[in-house]
Amino acid sequence: MSGKLWGVGIGPGDPELVTVKAARVITAADVVAFHSARHGKSISRRTAEPYLREGQIEEHLVYPVTTEGTDHPGGYDGALADFYVEASERLAAHLEAGRSVALLAAGDPMFYSSYQHMHVRLAHRFDTEVIPGVTSVSAASAAVGEPLVEGDEVLTILPGTLPRAELTRRLEDTDSAAILKLGRTYPAVREALRDSGMIDRARYVERASTTGERVLAADDATDVPYFSIAVVSSPSYVVSEPAASGEVVVVGLGPGSAEWTTPEVRGELLRATDLVGYTTYIDRVPVRAGQRRHASDNRVESERAEMALDLASRGGRVVVVSSGDPGVFAMAAAVLEVAAQDRWRHVPVRVCPGVTAANAVASRVGAPLGHDYAVLSLSDRLKPWDVVERRIRAIAAADMALAVYNPASRSRTWQVEALKTLVLEHRGPDTPVVVGRDVSGPEESVTVVRLGDLDPATIDMRCLLIVGASTTTVDHTADGPRVFTSRRYDTVDPIARVGSGAGSASLQ
Repeated sequence: MSGKLWGVGIGPGDPELVTVKAARVITAADVVAFHSARHGKSISRRTAEPYLREGQIEEHLVYPVTTEGTDHPGGYDGALADFYVEASERLAAHLEAGRSVALLAAGDPMFYSSYQHMHVRLAHRFDTEVIPGVTSVSAASAAVGEPLVEGDEVLTILPGTLPRAELTRRLEDTDSAAILKLGRTYPAVREALRDSGMIDRARYVERASTTGERVLAADDATDVPYFSIAVVSSPSYVVSEPAASGEVVVVGLGPGSAEWTTPEVRGELLRATDLVGYTTYIDRVPVRAGQRRHASDNRVESERAEMALDLASRGGRVVVVSSGDPGVFAMAAAVLEVAAQDRWRHVPVRVCPGVTAANAVASRVGAPLGHDYAVLSLSDRLKPWDVVERRIRAIAAADMALAVYNPASRSRTWQVEALKTLVLEHRGPDTPVVVGRDVSGPEESVTVVRLGDLDPATIDMRCLLIVGASTTTVDHTADGPRVFTSRRYDTVDPIARVGSGAGSASLQ
């Protein structure tokens, strides 16, 4: 009768972190197997030593190569593959003889472990059981003394062997992280932590849970051994520890979908002690324990800015929330205008960009803003209509595409008709107009119409218009219209061409 193979997780290094079941199986096994490098010192055996007994057979599986190189014709990977075959057959011989084999695995047997290579070669041939163990991630988090994740936060576990750019990308897209397999990879890992903006939150942990344990700021670590880990703890941990001198960060959530909120903005939202903004935009941010939310009406920009600056002056890490990009008809200008007053000059203010509504609408049909274009708010609440009218005429005469924000509201219903009339003085009725409504939201609709057919009654505050230039073309495809504004001008003066009455490409 064949023996049983045990994959035994023995934890990160402290013999007292070996589970009761693992200790029992190690003591009872006929054969105890463990890996080591060519120096012969096995961390796994040292950890399990208190549970070994006299008379047990020990199988010392020594890796024949290091990453420095090998004479094997298959290179490093080929040498390892041959080693795994040879090692698995050594264990198989014991199992076929009816002996039980406890194969030790540092941490957990199914987590970046040498045991896995034996498991795939033997588990289908012999009775096998895996005993989970405490991972290095848990041990490092305990050593740092900070929670890894809270609530709906995401923890990403990464190998330090990834290219720096890929590490950076993945770090930017997570809340917390643990980076393993360090050693010679650490310089690139440190740069990825810097590039992703996480270096200040990151801690370096060496030989977690052992007598040689060290915990340092990630930027201070040198001479890094393989058995070390970098940990970026929960961003919520700082909520209860606001900065001694606060700051205001103005962010843009993007036009609607959470997928269009940048990793930088998500990080600022996680670290904030206070959120300030229009109620509709604040409601788009998940509720986080310990974080204060200050929602208000959409028509009190200056008051909202002053509240944010006051909270920051008292030590708060304040995020002012805008939709789209905060610098495009949103809160960045309002905050900076108030912050320029002498009483608030000591408060730091930063701006984090977001995806704009104009770019979001444009992307749905192609590239109508592919060349020079203007951006205009049709609202006359903060500027007189005669200023709006002069700017529309100038943009139309200059033959630029035009992105129109705030085209209408419940109390403003006539401006779209006025816009249409003014543009038709310089553009033909066939000029394409893209009408985007609630783009990336649940009621999204995007249509392309002729300027002459634009119906102002269908436009509301949730719409954004893109009026094409003379070089804007509509290409009708099976998937719908594709709109682009050419980056090239022909030899005919386009302004003169518009003035002569020629229009853009027909939508018919």
